[in-house]
Amino acid sequence: MTPERPGPVPSPAASPVPSATYRLQLQPDFRFEAAAAAVPHLASLGVSHLHLSPVLEAVPGSRHGYDVVDHARVRAELGGEEGLRALARTAREHGLGLVVDIVPNHMAMSPRHNRALWEVLREGPESPYARWFDIDWRAGGGQVLLPVLGAPVGEVLDDLRADGGVLRYHEHAFPLRDGTADLPLPQLLDAQWYRPVWWRLARTELNYRRFFSISELIGLRVEDPEVFEATHATVLRLLREGVVDGLRVDHPDGLADPGGYLARLHEATGGRWTVVEKILADGERLPAAWPVAGTTGYDALRHVDGLFTDPAGYGELLGRYRAFAVPQPDRGGDWAATVRRAAYRVLTHELATELDRLTRLAHRLCAAAPQPAPRDRAPWALGTALRELLVRLEVYRPYTAADAGEVVTGEAAAEARLAFAVPEEAGAVDVVRDLVLGRYGDGPDHEEFRARFAQTASALRAKSVEDTAFYRYVPLLSATEVGGNPGNPALDPEVFHAYCARVQRDWPATGTVVSTHDTKRSADVRAALAVLTECPARWADVLAEVARAGEGAPDPQLAWAAWQTVFGLGPADGGRVREALLKHVREAGLHTGWTERVASYEEAVEAFVAAGPCGAPGERVAELRKAVEPHVRANVLGTALVHLTMPGVPDLYQGTEHEYLALVDPDNRRPVDFPTAHPATGSDGESRERAGDSGRADGAGGAGKAVVTRAALALRARRPGAFGGTATYEPVRAEGPAAEHCVAFARSGDVVTAVTRLSLRLAQEGGWRGTTLPLPPGRWADTLAPGREFTGHARVEELFADTPVALLERVGDE
Repeated sequence: MTPERPGPVPSPAASPVPSATYRLQLQPDFRFEAAAAAVPHLASLGVSHLHLSPVLEAVPGSRHGYDVVDHARVRAELGGEEGLRALARTAREHGLGLVVDIVPNHMAMSPRHNRALWEVLREGPESPYARWFDIDWRAGGGQVLLPVLGAPVGEVLDDLRADGGVLRYHEHAFPLRDGTADLPLPQLLDAQWYRPVWWRLARTELNYRRFFSISELIGLRVEDPEVFEATHATVLRLLREGVVDGLRVDHPDGLADPGGYLARLHEATGGRWTVVEKILADGERLPAAWPVAGTTGYDALRHVDGLFTDPAGYGELLGRYRAFAVPQPDRGGDWAATVRRAAYRVLTHELATELDRLTRLAHRLCAAAPQPAPRDRAPWALGTALRELLVRLEVYRPYTAADAGEVVTGEAAAEARLAFAVPEEAGAVDVVRDLVLGRYGDGPDHEEFRARFAQTASALRAKSVEDTAFYRYVPLLSATEVGGNPGNPALDPEVFHAYCARVQRDWPATGTVVSTHDTKRSADVRAALAVLTECPARWADVLAEVARAGEGAPDPQLAWAAWQTVFGLGPADGGRVREALLKHVREAGLHTGWTERVASYEEAVEAFVAAGPCGAPGERVAELRKAVEPHVRANVLGTALVHLTMPGVPDLYQGTEHEYLALVDPDNRRPVDFPTAHPATGSDGESRERAGDSGRADGAGGAGKAVVTRAALALRARRPGAFGGTATYEPVRAEGPAAEHCVAFARSGDVVTAVTRLSLRLAQEGGWRGTTLPLPPGRWADTLAPGREFTGHARVEELFADTPVALLERVGDE
């Protein structure tokens, strides 16, 4: 008997464009019903939509959901479609909509759970599902390489066995091709459409596209209309039926044709609010033709963080770091050199198979070119040219021929030619450049080459910058964040204002974030670390003292990073710090790694954490943290308020309405305990927001972070015209000797945000000293301190008398 279909979801009460979203990390320990229980609290905050991590069927036990195995079903471990619909109904009853995260780029390489992949491995390229996956059947002898064996196949042959039409290897299971089950094992392996191989061969022999260098995730060909329909049908149905209201698109850089995909998605959704996880480099713009609301907000994160970083102090901190750690320029001493070295290593090791595939495609195009210029190019020369151009890209991927022209010509191409000992072979650089620019043809193979060049570029940038250089170049850990620029982390307020004005003009409904499931440190940890740029000498003196008193670190770069980790985290839990630092040294790959672990080094790291940062010497760093706590608080509150009132749609990560101190995943994906009672009743929530340790961001002595968050979100809901697509953004510039320490802006003439910037430097310079903030005409009420009003030229010292931030609302004309 067919089960009765769950009832309909009421029409959304929320606007189709969110005013603010709240990200929830769903996992088996936090299911749909747990999210529903949190809805009253989340609705009381003032957000308009819940933002859910991926909800489709994933590998059992997955704690993130990006390893999708079935696009047709809502994940059973989370409560299935019935649970999602129940959550949507509860959300609607409280005036909230739902935004969900979708994963178009890849699926889990898990044949046991991925039926489509199972059929491809059983039937080969003739399977109706073969078009789903980005597999190069011409490579690998017509077999899909599966890097699952713990050693070369000859050494583990006894662990492989055929059983009931299935090939088994420990926990792995693969389908057998029809008619092969009774063959002797060696012949049976040769007869399959796949070949189980030693996992190390993934570096050089793999013949399917991956997510970055993660072999457990296989690339999808979502550019194929049939694949798009099959993998989006359930999400589109949930949109049509009112269960879901908007989408977050994961990793568009990995797609063959991001612009074409987003156009198809826009048409299929009827233009629902959609943001894309696109990482923009400094000065890079989102393609204007993309039919999306904007990015998920890492560009906003970089600009907000930059406001609270002291440029002069960062320069001094960098010098102190170099003197303490003495890193080689390309191993953490110089940002550009560190990125370049990391890129070479990633491209020739982790992404060697992607470079090889691109080289083979380039050679084939050159050999068949109608023009003589690209012919007679040796594969090695083309491979070298590709390598040298790819490592010089400063964006994640070029999107158009014009974009490619900007990043693969000029100085980059000139530098790339220097890698050739024989000048005649350097011409391969020009050949590759012209292939990227489409100057030798525009057929399917040429389109594939350009797409694969872009896809490889994005994987290389992510792995070499985010997952390598960020862990090698550590003068200021708060700068090593997705979308950040550790080589130039501080931003002048005028740069911030220009960015906000551009966002309001071009992408007013874009997403903005300061903490996410992917940030390496939460915003509150980064806010604390930014204070170190205001006291670099003091920090270096403390570090020299604790280095003499504590257990010796395995290397000085790690010591610098470890002590900053403890400073940013505050009261440090040794287990959390240990796990974060072990991930740090493995990602850095300087002394140990994920695949070549050096046990002696990692044991030394653990001993150092136990005796150093989290032992008695850590008390000296804790004393410094306590001494600068008011300035940490200023940064925490300033970051929160700017994020919640700047142009765009702010996304709050789970738990960040209060002080939220988290390190890199999985630390930042731990379930959050939400209040079970409505804060308005005075039970549980309100007291937590108004009380705490004096001086903390959530503590007494003025408004805490939760109060600031509630006030800003309430104001967004109360005055939607001040923040929406027709709103305006105007800088409000302070006047006086400390004007640079006050950053303020007005939204549509109805709201003014003002925050303290670089408060420690401000105190050292003598305070505000009569600095004023010329408010727009009218009377302005302080939403953080009811009863206070300001007009005209407000004295900044009075404005920030109790709290280092102010949120003003117009209450009348003069």
